[in-house]
Parts: sequence; C-alpha cells; structure tokens
Amino acid sequence: MTGKRDTGFTLIELLIVVAIISIIAAIAVPGLLRARMSGNETSALMSLKTVNASEVAYSASCGNSGFAALFATLAAPSPTVGFISADLSTDPTIKSGYLLTLAAGLGAVAGPNDCNGVATSSNYYATAVPTAYGSTGTRSFATNPGNTVYQEWAATAPTEPFGLPATPIG
Repeated sequence: MTGKRDTGFTLIELLIVVAIISIIAAIAVPGLLRARMSGNETSALMSLKTVNASEVAYSASCGNSGFAALFATLAAPSPTVGFISADLSTDPTIKSGYLLTLAAGLGAVAGPNDCNGVATSSNYYATAVPTAYGSTGTRSFATNPGNTVYQEWAATAPTEPFGLPATPIG
C-alpha cells in the first residue's frame, strides 16, 4: 500500500518567497519615491513657466501693460478664453504635491483696469512650495516678471529680491 503524497508548498518555502519579495520591495520603493518627487518638482517648475507666459500674454492683450495678481484673473475669459488652464484657476492651487500662489510682487503699485474691469498690478510674484517637504518635493520655486524661475532647497519659497540661497534655473 502506498502512502498518500501531500502536495503544495511548505511553510519554509513560503517564508523564503516572502523574504525575497520584501528585499526587492525595499530596494525598489525608495527609487520610485524619488522619481515621483522629481515628477512633482518638474510639474511645479513648468506651472511657474506657464504663469510667466500667461502673464506676458495677459499684459499685452488684456491687462493694459499690467499684470494679474490672482490666478482667477488669469483664468477669467478675456473676452472668450482665459490665459491659463483650469488646473491653475484657483487661489491658491494645489497641483502635483505643490501649493502654487500668485500675488502682487515686491514694490507693486496698482495698474490700470484690464479688459474685464479688474485692477492690475505693476508686478507679480508666483511661488510653488511642496505640500509635504521631503515627501512631495525638496525644492521650492518662485518667479516674477523677470521671467526667471528661482529655486531654493527649503520648505519656503525664495523671496524677492532674489539672491542667495535662491539660485536661478531658467
């Protein structure tokens, strides 16, 4: 008489598989988190470059040479379509792990009304700060009408007038 043969995995085999998967995950997860942070930072940088381009277009066509001090002003139809996309239409805006703000810049004075009757400003200051420093990003960004974006390796945005420790990135 032959004995019944047990089939399946033993507990030791299952523990070895779990250990191997844990080691692979421990190696891969930090790299994935860094890649996500890098993507968030790139999104914030591109959003500020978009703000610069939108402010130039707004100033030339609707702002009577003045700048918008709010995202809502840039997003308002002027007269048929806004100057900035809907994902940047609220003040402030959270996008890709960054808090983006737009305000009147250093030394700004009131400008003429725009084509919608909204007051403009002679200067603007836009920032992008990580919502969870070290987790969603490690750099903060800021820009103004100089059309250069500045970065700082801190949880606060570079302040005007821009200088050290803020560095220009383009």
